[in-house]
Amino acid sequence: MLGLLAQTTVGNEGMTTPMIVVICVAVLVLLVFLALFLPLFGLWIQALAAKAGVGILALIGMRLRKVNPRIIVLSRIQAVRSGLDLTTDELETHYLAGGRVMNVVRALIAANRANIALSFKLATAIDLAGRDILDAVQTSVNPKVIDCPHPAAGKSTVDAVAKDGIQVKAKARVTVRANIDRLVGGATEETIIARVGEGIVTTIGSADTYKAVLENPDQISTKVLAKGLDAGTAFEILSIDIADVDVGENIGAKLQADQAEADKRRFQAEAEKRRAMAKAREQEMQALVRENRAKVVLAEAEIPKAMAEAFRSGNLGIMDYYKMRNIQADTSMRDSIGGGGQPKPDQPQ
Repeated sequence: MLGLLAQTTVGNEGMTTPMIVVICVAVLVLLVFLALFLPLFGLWIQALAAKAGVGILALIGMRLRKVNPRIIVLSRIQAVRSGLDLTTDELETHYLAGGRVMNVVRALIAANRANIALSFKLATAIDLAGRDILDAVQTSVNPKVIDCPHPAAGKSTVDAVAKDGIQVKAKARVTVRANIDRLVGGATEETIIARVGEGIVTTIGSADTYKAVLENPDQISTKVLAKGLDAGTAFEILSIDIADVDVGENIGAKLQADQAEADKRRFQAEAEKRRAMAKAREQEMQALVRENRAKVVLAEAEIPKAMAEAFRSGNLGIMDYYKMRNIQADTSMRDSIGGGGQPKPDQPQ
């Protein structure tokens, strides 16, 4: 192109070099402009055909602000065709805030069709809070059923024990509807499941017998529903239905057996303690007897010394000594004959 312009310039002596440079720059700018903004003309024509009213300058501004003009235009077209008055500035502001513009517009359309009061400000706030506003509107129109306990928790029933000690296993289905006004800051499904499970355990635990629960399982749902478990949550509980009730183990008898076994081990430990103390006391007494015998032996060892001292001092004569020895021998003979002091059965007394 530059060569063509040069040839034209050579042929036309009226053009100067600065004019050629200006024309070249203008052509380059035009080419760049067409490459960048030519796709916007298709969106402008599409919005114009849908009577959405998106100007070409607004589209160029979106491109300069790094906003995806296709999302804004399509969202604007959907809103206008559905009777919603949403400006491109509102949509663009929510896009720049990191929101899901298409999801919000679809939620507003669904709420408008279902006669649900939902403003654009509330919808964008819910979307920016991380909640799926479209799913919330759909749940508000078509209530969903939540299993209690949730299968993902790894448990299939809520287990509780009645006053008679029998375990009762129950499974409930909770029908909830989304509460749009409480989506921001409201508790999630996990809170509903936890509260319903707590209510089931409390109701079964307050029953006198497990038979009363089996006869009237609807009393569980009635009492649990009357507690107002949806307070502070993003849902409104419509109904609580008991899907299944089964009888489990005899927990009371099992606990009593465990307690008896524990008492048995405790008593055995106490008896073993007393036996060990008695055995230790026996050993102490045997040691004491040996000690006293040693003292007797020591005392008997002093007798010969005392007798010798008596002989030396003249207090004991030889005849006295022989008499004492005769008495000792006679006593020993009588003991041997009498069998330790008691006459034998075959001997006369």
